[in-house]
Amino acid sequence: MQVAYPSISLTSNPIQNLKSYFSMFLGLLPAPLVTWTIAASTVAAMFARPRRIPEAVWACLGASLLLALRLVSVTEALGAVTKGYDVYLFLTGMMILAELARREGVFDWLASIALRAAAGSRRRLFVLIYLIGIVVTTVLSNDATAVVLTPAVYAVVKRTKGNPLPYLFACAFIANAASFVLPISNPANLVVFGNNLPALVPWLRIFLLPAGAAILGTYLALRSLFRKELQGEIPNVLEDIRLSVAGKSTVLGIITTAGVLLFCSATDKSLGIPTCLTALAITLFIALWDRQAPLAVGRGVSWSVLPLVAGLFVIVDALDSAGGLHLARNLLDQLAEWPPLAANLATAFGFAAVSNLLNNLPVGLIGASALHTSVGISKLAYAMLIGIDLGPNLSVTGSLATILWLIALRRENLRVSGWAFLKAGIFVMPVALFLAGLVLWFTSR
Repeated sequence: MQVAYPSISLTSNPIQNLKSYFSMFLGLLPAPLVTWTIAASTVAAMFARPRRIPEAVWACLGASLLLALRLVSVTEALGAVTKGYDVYLFLTGMMILAELARREGVFDWLASIALRAAAGSRRRLFVLIYLIGIVVTTVLSNDATAVVLTPAVYAVVKRTKGNPLPYLFACAFIANAASFVLPISNPANLVVFGNNLPALVPWLRIFLLPAGAAILGTYLALRSLFRKELQGEIPNVLEDIRLSVAGKSTVLGIITTAGVLLFCSATDKSLGIPTCLTALAITLFIALWDRQAPLAVGRGVSWSVLPLVAGLFVIVDALDSAGGLHLARNLLDQLAEWPPLAANLATAFGFAAVSNLLNNLPVGLIGASALHTSVGISKLAYAMLIGIDLGPNLSVTGSLATILWLIALRRENLRVSGWAFLKAGIFVMPVALFLAGLVLWFTSR
């Protein structure tokens, strides 16, 4: 039997001939293989950032390439993008509120309080910054911790003439470790559960103790990892930072936003629109004292995060078409037959590993789709969420919060390589994830 190969028509235009050869080559490859290759290359480029090109550019480039090669249709791509509207609104609101707090000095004020309370001890300062990170992550999301608390902590630690890395890593790791204390603590929670997001009281009953175990495990591992850097005393660099009227009003606005989100969570309402509208209203209110606030906040927000997330949504939709959903559903179906402890730990670590490879937001979409198509694996949903939220403490591209943390460091002319983050994460994350999975199993028996 003869095999028919694609034929091409050569022209006098070398560029057109090159395109024809490229199209013929792609035509010989299975479409799923091309899709997975583009997805893997996109994530690798986001991780390595060749020529320091931002992560959002690579995500959009990967999505555009899938469209150009017709591996995903325009209709499917638009559907994938619009699917995450609640996440976009939630992120927008949180980034606006976080940037407003940065402008009005709220996080500098909190960090200075921590420095004063440390009473000259680097270890005590580390504990206090870690506690502030828990509070900010819990009530304002892990993205707020990454975007605004990180530079504030750096500004304070820089005055102590010590190594800032232990404190900055604390911001990054607690942003993910505490991101499932409440439903509002991580946009990934919205992605995984969607309209089936548990109300506040059931959520706390399920996740409060596992989150506590993750927070404690992460703290103990970080303290052990940076024990040498946290030795010694802090020189007397106390500075009395006072909030302006706009700053005090911003604090009240943050408390109001937290109350609104807790109310929405308790009443099983969507979080995106309330978050965005509340943040906009507070910003306009602050303009009564700081007229430049709305414009300055608009300029300061990292808007590139939104196309980054949209590009990832398109890529994951293409991966679904290439068998990603089928693969996830089959694996979860098999895990559902395991003993409960083994199933929980395998699910948590499995989704953690994939989240570090593909980013936890698109992995959350795949997991959510698998949950909706199979009733038998619903009991693994909680372990899956823990893996998706906590697991990214291994790779700089694993979660949106970590990417935002890197962007915040770059604004301060600091560079943390993916390898440096991996060396810390591989020591910290597995301990915390194991403890969280173990506590989840114990409390759900």
